[in-house]
Amino acid sequence: MSGQHAQKPKRSKTPFVIAAAVVSLCVAGTGVFLLTSRSTDPAVTATPTDTPFAVLASTPTNAATVDSSAAIRVSLSSPLASSSPMPTLSPSVPGSWQRLSPSTIEYVQDSPVGPGQSVTVTIPGGASGLKGANGKFLASSVTTIFHTAPLSTLRVQQLLAQLGYLPVTFTPAAQSSTPGIQTAEVQGTFSNRWSTLPESLTSQWQAGAVNPVTKGAIMRFQDVHNMKTDGIAGPALWDQLLADAKSGKNDPNPYNYVIVAKNLPQKLTLYSNGEVVYTSVISTGIAGEETPSGTFPVYQRYRTQTMRGTNPDGSEYVDPGIPWISYFYGGDALHGFLRSSYGFPQSLGCVEMPFANAEVVWPQTPLGTLVTVQ
Repeated sequence: MSGQHAQKPKRSKTPFVIAAAVVSLCVAGTGVFLLTSRSTDPAVTATPTDTPFAVLASTPTNAATVDSSAAIRVSLSSPLASSSPMPTLSPSVPGSWQRLSPSTIEYVQDSPVGPGQSVTVTIPGGASGLKGANGKFLASSVTTIFHTAPLSTLRVQQLLAQLGYLPVTFTPAAQSSTPGIQTAEVQGTFSNRWSTLPESLTSQWQAGAVNPVTKGAIMRFQDVHNMKTDGIAGPALWDQLLADAKSGKNDPNPYNYVIVAKNLPQKLTLYSNGEVVYTSVISTGIAGEETPSGTFPVYQRYRTQTMRGTNPDGSEYVDPGIPWISYFYGGDALHGFLRSSYGFPQSLGCVEMPFANAEVVWPQTPLGTLVTVQ
């Protein structure tokens, strides 16, 4: 403007003040700056208030299928306040969140997530959500859903073998940091528990394949745990198998096995833990009503029962008071039956033996016990 000179702007002294303050905090000769900050949160010592508070990672990742021993972790962009609420799991899993570092938390399980389940991890946001030590809240909730792998036939066999329900043992190739709770298959070796096992049993064992040996072991396990003895490895059995493996709860009973020989003279041989412990004369089915050959698990038992059926001539029979019955195939069972002699076919498919002999055999043929008829 005419008649006036523009004034030169005054320089601020602020940079020199700041510089002086910074220099005063520098430790002489070290080049290290000592930055101090007061915090009411004991979890951290320094938290810049301008640091954004966000979820950097949540594992397992969304839609992942993982082993039940997989770590459940949340990593944050800055330290978590000690008073902050924690993420939630659905369905509920026994355990608690623990801090691995000021900005990383992990859910430590008291018992593993069951196999074949979907688990939702919700990291709450907003004013009632996760809170950082800098006083900031997570802007919005973050949700991930992961899945635990179902137990394969091989993994079921591995666990059953380790717990003593099979005539084979399983030795892992390497020890796990979480023994017994993995849902994934483990590298290792199966071996016969006893060298005296008959070939009629060992020939039917096959790792990774459904077979009578595995079905019988599943039924034994189910019976011990008062579960439905259907021989099917479902979620309830998976959960109990993993729990037993973790606690080391083995089969409390010996491993028993029965051979029914149809060649003359017919006899039954009972094995217990690989050794012959009892033999009995028997009678199997007559021509046209033969006792079926094969290997079958005992699926139903009675101390006594009235048996009813149809004779080959079409007439009906009713036999009350038949004792010590172990059904293994349809209406065919091991049981006591009074005859003047034994050792040849006389029945309508059942395996008959003297009352006293049946009384010995019955307690040693619980549900799931394999019976081989040959």
